[in-house]
Parts: sequence; C-alpha cells; structure tokens
Amino acid sequence: MGSVLPMVSPGVLKAMSVNDMFKPASVDFESEWHLWGDMSWAGPEYWGNRLQDWEINNGKLVCNVNGRNRNLHLLTIQKQKKAIDFRVSLEVEPKKENLQGDYCLGIRLGAKGEFEDYRSAAVFGKGVDIGLNQDAKLVVGESVFETTLTEVPELYKLEVFAEAYNDNRYNLSVAVIDPKSGAQLTGVSNQLVDAESLEGNFAILADCNQKRVADAPSAAFAKFKIKSSELHVKEDQVFGPICFAQYTLHQNKLKLTAQCAPFERINRHKLSLQFNVNGKWEEFDSVVLNPDSRAVNFTVEDWKYKEDVPYRLVAEIPLENETRNYQYNGTISKEPIEKEEVSAAVFSCNFHFGFPDNDIYNNVSKLNPDIILFLGDQFYEGTGGFGADYVGSYDKRCLDYLRKWYMFGWSYREIFRHKPCAIIPDDHDVYHGNVWGEGGKKADVSNGYGMTAQDSGGYKMTADWVNMVQFTQTSHLPDPYDSTPVKQNIGVYYTSWNYAGLSFAILEDRKFKSAPKNVLPEEAQVRNGWIQNRDFDIKKYKNIEASLLGERQHDFLKDWVEDWKDAEMKVVLSQTNFATVATLPEDAIDDSVVPSLYIPQKGEYVAGDKPTVDMDSNGWPQKQRDEALEIIRKAHAFHIAGDQHLSTFVKYGVDEYGDSGYAFAGPALNNIWPRRFWPPVDAANHTYEDPAYTGDHIDGFGNKITVKAVGNPFQTGKTPKRIHDRATGYGLVTFNKNKRTIKTECWPRYVDVAVNRDQQFAGWPIEVTQEDNFGKKAVAWLPEINVENANKPLLKIYNESDVLVYVLRLKENSFKPKVFAEGKYKIVVEETATGVEKVLDKVKAKEKQRKSITLKF
Repeated sequence: MGSVLPMVSPGVLKAMSVNDMFKPASVDFESEWHLWGDMSWAGPEYWGNRLQDWEINNGKLVCNVNGRNRNLHLLTIQKQKKAIDFRVSLEVEPKKENLQGDYCLGIRLGAKGEFEDYRSAAVFGKGVDIGLNQDAKLVVGESVFETTLTEVPELYKLEVFAEAYNDNRYNLSVAVIDPKSGAQLTGVSNQLVDAESLEGNFAILADCNQKRVADAPSAAFAKFKIKSSELHVKEDQVFGPICFAQYTLHQNKLKLTAQCAPFERINRHKLSLQFNVNGKWEEFDSVVLNPDSRAVNFTVEDWKYKEDVPYRLVAEIPLENETRNYQYNGTISKEPIEKEEVSAAVFSCNFHFGFPDNDIYNNVSKLNPDIILFLGDQFYEGTGGFGADYVGSYDKRCLDYLRKWYMFGWSYREIFRHKPCAIIPDDHDVYHGNVWGEGGKKADVSNGYGMTAQDSGGYKMTADWVNMVQFTQTSHLPDPYDSTPVKQNIGVYYTSWNYAGLSFAILEDRKFKSAPKNVLPEEAQVRNGWIQNRDFDIKKYKNIEASLLGERQHDFLKDWVEDWKDAEMKVVLSQTNFATVATLPEDAIDDSVVPSLYIPQKGEYVAGDKPTVDMDSNGWPQKQRDEALEIIRKAHAFHIAGDQHLSTFVKYGVDEYGDSGYAFAGPALNNIWPRRFWPPVDAANHTYEDPAYTGDHIDGFGNKITVKAVGNPFQTGKTPKRIHDRATGYGLVTFNKNKRTIKTECWPRYVDVAVNRDQQFAGWPIEVTQEDNFGKKAVAWLPEINVENANKPLLKIYNESDVLVYVLRLKENSFKPKVFAEGKYKIVVEETATGVEKVLDKVKAKEKQRKSITLKF
C-alpha cells in the first residue's frame, strides 16, 4: 500500500479492522502510552507540535516545556462533516510547580489547517479548545466559565460529550471528573456550537502563555479516549516509526538511508532492511537506531539485480505486552540503462505554504521521472512554526531539526519511494540565511546567531549537529570523492553519481567558500553578504584571493571530467548557479525588500531595477567562478541548481558570451523570497510570451550570461496567492542519450501537466545539445576522426602541454574536433567497453582542415 503500516494489529482502534480503512467506522479508541517505553516521541498515531516538546515518560504522555500552543494531534481519526454523537476524555496532571502565567490544559476539537488534509491540520490546525485554565475556570472555545473549584486539581479527567442537536449544530457538555472516585467536580452543559467547528482533528493541548519557553514539564496526560458510532478512521495515517527512505544506486553499489522517529531509547528494538527476491522476502541486515539523527544507512556493496526489486524496512519495537512490527515499503527501481530518454525531476526551496503539497506529488507522478533531485533548502528555519532552536541541549536541537525534516518527507516521500534520489543540503538546512563555510570553521556567535555570525564565516551550529544534518540528507549518496573531514571534523559529501548512463558531479557550493566580509576591503561595508557602500565597485575586485569550491573540489572536478565509466552525458548538481540572475529596485542595497516587492500583472514589465550583487550566489568570487566553469565545460556538462527562488535558464560566458555551458535553476516549491529579473532594457515590445529580458547580460559582478528564459512572479489570479503568485513549481530535465539532447521543462505548480502541456513558464520547454555545453568558438579544427568497430567511443583532446582541452562521448563514429588555437594536439579515442585506446600524437590543427583519420578497433 506504500505506507507505514503495522504488520500486526496494533489494537488501538478496537472496533475496526484493516479492511475497514477509509470508511466511517464505530470507534472505541484509547491511547497506549502505558505500553510504550520512555522515548522522545508520542507514537506513530500522533504528531507533536513541537516534536521535542512531547515524550512518553513512565507510561504517560508529557509535555516537557511551558510554551504557547503546544499540541499533539491524533492522526488516525477525524471528525467528519456528518453530525454524529461522540465522546472524548483525557486525564490531565498539571505540573503546577512549573506553571506560571496564563495556561489552558485539555483538548482541541475540530482542528483544521489551510488545506483539507489531516497533515495540514496536524501542523497548523486551529479548533475549539476545551480545558481548565490557571484560575480553575473552564474554557470552551471563546467562552470562559466560572466553576466551583478553588484551584486546579492535581489530577483530573476532562470529558466532552458532543450531541448532535441538528445537522448544523452540536450541544456540548463538558465535565471535570475526579479519576479516582469518578465524582464530577465541575462542568457546563447545553453549549450550542456550530457543527462545522468540530470537523477535523482531535488533539491534546498544553497552551502556556509565557514570554519565553521554559524547559520544565507543564503537564502529563493519560487515557486519551474517543468513542462514537461513526467517525472517519484511517489506520494508514500514521507517521513513523519508519518515516521515509531515500536511496541511490551507483556502479552496482546501493546506499539506502531510513529516516525513523525517535524510538532509539526503547531497549531491544531492531530495524532491518529486506528485499523481495523471486517472491520471497530476504533480510539483508538489521541494526539499531542512531541516537541523534534517528536515521540508519544500509549499504549493499554488490547490487546484482537488473529488475525492479521491492524492499521493506521493518522496525521491531518491544512494548509492555508484545513486540510490534512496523514496515515501510518501496522499490529499488531497475536502472534504466537501456532507455533512450532518462528524466530527472528538479526541486528546491521548500517552505510550508503549500504543506502537505499534494499537488506536487499528483503532477510529478504523471511525469514519471526516472531520477529525483532535491537541491537544497528542503525546509526553512520557520517551517512548521515556532522558529528554530539554535541553543539548548544537543538532543533537543536535533529533534527541532527532525520535525522540519519530517515535514519535508511527509510531503514528498511518495515522489522518491520508488525512485533513486539525490538530496543536498543548502544554507537553511543548517539554520543559516547564508553560509560561507570557510572550510568548516566555527562561526563567531558571540553576538548572536544572526547576520553578524554569518558574515564571520563558518557554521553557526555545532559541528556534531551539522554532521547529523548531513547524515540524514546525504548518507545515501555515493561515497565521497575524498572523505577527509574539514575543520571541526565536519564531514564532506561531494561525489560523483553514475546512473542510467548519466554521470552527476554533486558539489558543495558553501562548505569551502570564503566569507565576503573576510576578504573584501573594509570600505565595502559588507552586511549579510551584501555591499552597503554604494560607491564600492565589486567588479574591480575580480582577482581577490578567495575560495568558491576550493581546491579539493577542483581536483574532484578535474578527475570527474575525464572519468566516463558508465557515462554518456555529464551533469553538475549544486545548490546555486554560477551567476546572479536577479534584479532589485535601484535604491535597494540588499534583498531584504524582496518579500514585499510588487508582483506585476502577467505581461507587465517592471522598470527601475538593477542587477543584484548577491555574494550568496556562485557568481562571486568571479575569478574562482570562471575557473570552475572552465573545468566543467571540458566535459560538455549541463548544470542544474536550486537556491535562487527564481527559475532561470542561462548560458554561461567566461571570456565571451556563451563560451561555456547551459544552466537550469529550478523554481521554488514554496517561495518565501520571490526574486525577479527585470533588467534595464528597452521593453517597449515586451510580452509574456516574447519577453524583453532575454539575451546577453552582465550580472552585478561582471559575469557574462546569456538569458534564455526566466520564470518571473506574476499575478495568476489563483489562490493561495502566496503560493501561485510567487512563481512556484518544479523542473523536469530529460536527457536523450542517442540524440545527445537535453530538454528542460519548467512547470508552475498550479498546472495539471496531463491536461495543459503548453502552460509552462514563459520560454520553456528548451532543448539544447550536449555539444552546446562548450560553446567556445572554434579557432581551428583537427582532422575528422572516423572510428570503426567501436560503440560510442570516448574522445579526449589534449594540447601540447598535455592539458585536457575537452572530452566527449561520441554519439556517432565520425566527428570533427574543434580547438581554440592552432598548434599540435594529442587525440585519444577509447573503446570504453574494452578499455582499448588509440592515441594520435602531435596532430596539427588548422583553420581550414580537410584531412580525416580512420581508427579501427
């Protein structure tokens, strides 16, 4: 079924069976925290806000902080629209010694989010709050009732009976009961409420209205019960204990990372990976959960299967009365090595505006990509509300991260459940607005965790936490090219990934990059990577000593360019692009104005902008940008990036416009920073379909770019506006290995791709050839090379100094190589299948070349 389901009946929903799922059912639910061991998680039927604020301790659910709007949602039962009687009860044990200020402890009914989905409700749901407050008064929604209580009891049972008054209203009765004697202590009855207000999730509430969150338990809860003759029950709406998994397959080596919930403290638990081979499940390995990442990596050194292989992850968790088995199912897809066309879906920049993003999965599944790419900012610090924990205990900071990471997986796991997937973290994944890693150094956080810390260079968060993040997101990638850690023992993940005839170079844009404030003159007045001095000309500082990718990644790229094992086409993946394809109003000195910028009508051109000087992009430092491109273009490699919050398709230039390769930066999934590109050009004839901004441009750093397409924000007339008016969506890049073409599609997320194939962002789809990715113009030509008895041979050209000029997998056995200076060259032609090489030395290049050479293998 493609979901996490208990392999044995959990006994939670006593009146229904698995066959009754998705149907209204009689419910007699009772919580089972008393059966679970202590752990930093409430169990698979629940979602806690925040994750780190809820735990099971001594058989009870505990809210371990005093903070606003802490709530825990039941995922498997919802109140439907139909008016039907139901009863909810909960035992509450206030920790009065820790409670200060206003609070309400109890139940939330009818919790609903922005979208009609239980996950939206679980994270953002508001509803009717019912409970006792600090004055022992009874809260029922917006009403507060006096009671006969002189103080809040040490332990009480809150019971709510909702009786259908008519189709549109309920009669609520609320009682506060002594659990030991069963006597009612106080209560109210005959409270009429709109039936609609009770539709949605059932949740537990610990709302402590304090100025600051206090790390002290506010309450313990037990015996959460729901009874009704008919509610919506969906047993597969659990999340965990196995939340999701991602994998890559590289040169017969499978790496799969399972992301789990925090059940690591339960003794004798086990997590196993199993494969279904010839109709029989076989266990590959079993392990215990890592205590910080709550993730586990499995590596199969010799993957021998040439067909789809189902896998399942099985968690065995001992409870008080039994051992329960839970599973997560997926597929290791057959590597499509024989497919002529291989496609990759491109995603980045994911906030919670559209959570749980059902529209993305629905459309991407229709495109059926072979490869999934998430290129950074899988979430933002504010994802899910409540901000981010920069300080405090290490474990709580890990759990704070995991809640945001879980939301990413909850939205998108179906996209990569059956497909290989590359994921690379960007700045916000490690709680930075911008990160200049400077080789892994520790940032200066003596003045806080804001812009000053970022400008100091390095990582704000502790090294162990950064490594935890990297493990969850990248441990499934092929092994690093050079696994030597950087400063603070922070790990690296830059690597190559060969799959289906494509060779990906996976880069780390941020880790080795210099902080602008540390290398530019003080007069630049750098703040958050932006120059505040309007008179400072960054274009004059092209040759400063600074790092972009760093020497280690340059060495990697040089080797990758020449290594074509199992590869027909080359692709670079990175967090951001090697240019700043964006503009800002003339009077802006940084991009803090972006969220409030005017969004134009469709077809309108915005005047008064200038190119940006954003040193978060790979357009800076310029010299090092050029050096990277000069290496990459030797492989005729296409570039795919994220980060920019603005979809663009450009051709890079180093010395001349278009002398390097093409790059596609995909749109944001959910856009909190809707950048734009409105350069100062003659826009008299501008239309949406024929935009005035295409063509040759100089970015803010002086880099040459040729703009082919940009997905600027415009007013779509669709809601929610904060999603659809901000140019959100995703990309699809299709590589034709026979024709050696690269087709890029760029889809707004509101478009049904099965119906409206012509409604991509303006300028897309775009198709280029493999050879277009080294656009430098020929000065001379080598003799035409004719190859016999070889299949798609590899061609390498070296100059007289034995420096590689370029390398290309030939699509045909006849090719006339271009070169960029007259002189003598070495030509190497390799039959990759056999490893046999033919070497031609001191071959003369001429402006007008009429010779040909035949090589027989």
